[in-house]
Formats: sequence, C-alpha cells, structure tokens
Amino acid sequence: MKPIVIIGAGLAGLTLARVLHLNDIPVVLYEGEGSLNARTQGGQLDIHDFNGQVALARCRLTDEFHSIVNLGAEAMRFLDPDGHVVGEIPDDGKLTNPEVLRGELRRILVESLPEGTIRWDHKIASIHATGDAHTVVFANGDSVDADVLVGADGAWSRVRAYLNGAAPEYTGTLWAETFLHDVEARHRDGAEIVGRGAMLAMQPGRGIFGHREANDIIHVYAVMKKPLPWAETIDLADREQALQVIAAQLGDGWAPELTELITGGDTDPVVRPIWGLPLGHTWDRRPGVMLVGDAAHLTPPDGDGANWALFDGAELGTLIAENPDDIDAAFDAFAERMLPRSAESSEEGYQSFERTFGYNAPVNLRNMMDGVKTYGREYQE
Repeated sequence: MKPIVIIGAGLAGLTLARVLHLNDIPVVLYEGEGSLNARTQGGQLDIHDFNGQVALARCRLTDEFHSIVNLGAEAMRFLDPDGHVVGEIPDDGKLTNPEVLRGELRRILVESLPEGTIRWDHKIASIHATGDAHTVVFANGDSVDADVLVGADGAWSRVRAYLNGAAPEYTGTLWAETFLHDVEARHRDGAEIVGRGAMLAMQPGRGIFGHREANDIIHVYAVMKKPLPWAETIDLADREQALQVIAAQLGDGWAPELTELITGGDTDPVVRPIWGLPLGHTWDRRPGVMLVGDAAHLTPPDGDGANWALFDGAELGTLIAENPDDIDAAFDAFAERMLPRSAESSEEGYQSFERTFGYNAPVNLRNMMDGVKTYGREYQE
C-alpha cells in the first residue's frame, strides 16, 4: 500500500497521521513550515471533553495532554466596558474544557510520530491530476504522486482549491494581539482584571480579550470591525505607537485597566484579519481526496475550530483503519458524518461571533451566562 499523503502538519493532519500510524497504515505528512518552532503557534485552546479530548484519547495521548494543561485556566469572566464583572464561569477542576497552549499540543502530536513521517519545508506550488493519481509539486522542487491525498492545509488550502472549493471570505473583523509578560510583577492591574482564565469585555463591534496563559503571561486581543486595508496603515515596527493606535481605534468608554492591557503590551502587535468559509460551501468530490479541519470548514474563532480539527483527524483515521482496502468508502462515510456536523458548527460559530460582537453587546454576554450549548448536549450553569 502506498503511503497516504497528508498536506499540513496542523492539529487535524497530525491527529490523522497519529491514528494511521497506530493502525500500521503508512503515511507521510508534508508541511510548508521549516520546523515545529518556525513561528509562534498562537495562544491557548480549550479542549472539549466531547470532541477534542475524545480525539486525543484515540491517539493514546491523554497522559501527555494532561501534562500540558494550564490548571485553573478554565475560568471565564465577562466584563462591561467599565470593567465591572457581569458574569463568571469558575474553573470547577473537572477538566471539561482544560486550556493548553497550541504549540505544546502540536508538539506532543509531532513527537508521537516516527522520525521522518513529517517532511518539513514542503510548501505546495501546485497540484494536478496524473491519471488516477494526484501529483503534488512543492516549491523546493520535490513532488509526490498520491493515490490518497488528504488536505489538512488550513484556511488557504491548496487541496481545497484543487477540488474547486470556495475561498475564505473576510468577516469584516480584525484581531490585534500582543502579550504581557511577568504579569504578577509588572502588570498587576491587568492580572487582577483578567483573573486566572479568560476575560471578555465587549461593546458593539469592538472588544478587549485577555487570556491568562502559562508562564505568567497574558495574551491580549483587541477586536474591531475595520475594512481589510486598514491593517496596512499601522506602523507595526513602532510598538508603542502601534499599540496606542490600536487602542484608539477601540474608541472611548473603556476602563483604563482594560485599555492598558493593549497599550502596555510587551510584544510587537500582530494584526489578524478574521476569515471564514461561506455557509453552505461545497467542493468537487474526486476519488482519493478528502479535506479535514479548517480546510473543510473554516469559521471565525468561537472555541470549536481546533476541537473539530482534532476530531476530524481521529475520526477519518479510524474509518480508514476499519476499511483500508476501500479508502473512498471510508471517505464517503467520513463526509456523511463530517459535512452535516461542520455545517451546524459553522452556523453556530457565525451566530456566536455575531452575538459576541454584534449590536447588543455586552447584553448578549449576560444572556450567555444563562446556559451553555454544545453540540448534542445542553446544560445549565
């Protein structure tokens, strides 16, 4: 059996590769980045017990996962612009949605694979059909003919484009992020207002988030609705000025402790446009090709994307292992489960994004405290 070719060493691709490896199915994973630590891997993720943790259990990595949990960080508080707490969810210690750093989660997945499984520094230049195979050409001059090709290559998936799939659309929202270091000693006001977990303070169309991470760090996000070209007007090389500009764009009416989370940043800001695939998008089905994770169902950040990426990888790997002699049947079974699930998740993700940043903020945050919905499960706080 020729190796299954996975494009992208993000959470979905790594999870798929791990499950295939555990089932003695040959796999090779191509990644455009030069190494695991070629860039900052983003912030903290809450890994849910009904999808993300299920996937890690199928990877036999539960102990490794527990070793990187930031204990106590499940707490969440909602503030009004004046800095007053309008609701809180405590960390109950049950590890229902424990927080881990994305980089650490990716590390334990990479380390679970045999050396040589991942081919780093293989950025895709093109994909084309060669008979019944799919030829992937890389920018470094290498190429591979894949009988089975899985696109786990994220928002701007080249595999999705090969299948004539939709391109992401700009949501109209930018997130500008920075970090506060040594917060207990140097940013005590910020540490107090954020608390041990996550903090959200909202006004219509704008907001300030803080997330307490391991190693005495707060990851801060300024959220604003702006035309896409606006991000290019900031001189990001001048940290102090850039942070002042970002804070000014959030407008008036914020408690000083909140705006100081932005202006007091210890790292150069990074401005990230928020993209999402259109609801109801589809792609052409080709024998031997499938998509997982953000390549299949990119939505604005709502806490579910990483979890469903993990679950996608584990579920597809399990289905292939159950029917390794008929990959397309496994793909069909996966699509039958994944597509309705991702459509529901995407719709809920867009609705959640609008509830959080829409005209009724921060009242919606109070309403969110009345109940928390997860797919297939509802519970009251």
